[in-house]
Amino acid sequence: MEEKSFPTRCGTIRYWVGGGAEQAAPQLIFLPGLTADHRLFEKQLAYFEGKFPVLVWDAPGHAASWPFSLTFTLPDKARWLEEILRQEGFDAPVIVGQSMGGYVGQVYAELFPGKLKGFVSIDSAPLQREYVTAAEIWLLKRMEPVYRHYPWKSLLKSGTEGVATSAYGRELMREMMLTYDGDQARYAALAGHGYRILAEAMEAGLPYRIPCPALLLCGEKDRAGSCVRYNRAWHKKTGIPLVWLEGAGHNANTDAPERVNALIADFVQKL
Repeated sequence: MEEKSFPTRCGTIRYWVGGGAEQAAPQLIFLPGLTADHRLFEKQLAYFEGKFPVLVWDAPGHAASWPFSLTFTLPDKARWLEEILRQEGFDAPVIVGQSMGGYVGQVYAELFPGKLKGFVSIDSAPLQREYVTAAEIWLLKRMEPVYRHYPWKSLLKSGTEGVATSAYGRELMREMMLTYDGDQARYAALAGHGYRILAEAMEAGLPYRIPCPALLLCGEKDRAGSCVRYNRAWHKKTGIPLVWLEGAGHNANTDAPERVNALIADFVQKL
């Protein structure tokens, strides 16, 4: 895959693109979750590269997309993504978003209706305000001090064991967290900012409808926040198909990569 860059008012976003199937549509856009980076999808990229055009980024402020001013919003991320897709000639995107990446996908669908050809949520949740409590919104806005003062070794342990059940998934998350080793303040600021802009997007009260074919994937052992509860409610209210991934945690695509790859492939082939 080829590494590229996209300049913004806040900093430069690094992303990677790969061709496939003679650049045929659709194109698969992989968006990692908060504090993770493009490596989160290495099993998916290895499987799909050569079959479809693919793109993955280090989200603004993350890993190689640094230095970066943390003064942007969730809609800013979606707008930058659209500019990158236009730059690459990706006109039939299917967003595969894990956790925070799924929220970016929902904002993208809101801002650019008709552009998205498909949406796959991996351990993400709905952005509509009705799904979250006032207490959850309050907490989301106040997470930075928690990460700033939590002992780093304990944070590293809970951050890896809490999001994955497999040895591979945990080691991968550990490697991604070690990007911030020695700079806990940066990690805390990044996480705190991510949760704040998520709360702000929820409070905006927008419809955040998914006007394209969609699929919800969630690890049965996802213990990140209330992700399991959110996905049950999301499926019940919208009728979007929901697949539970046996034995998988929050980073389900690293715990059950073969199953996730097969589900995404089947979903794309039906588009």
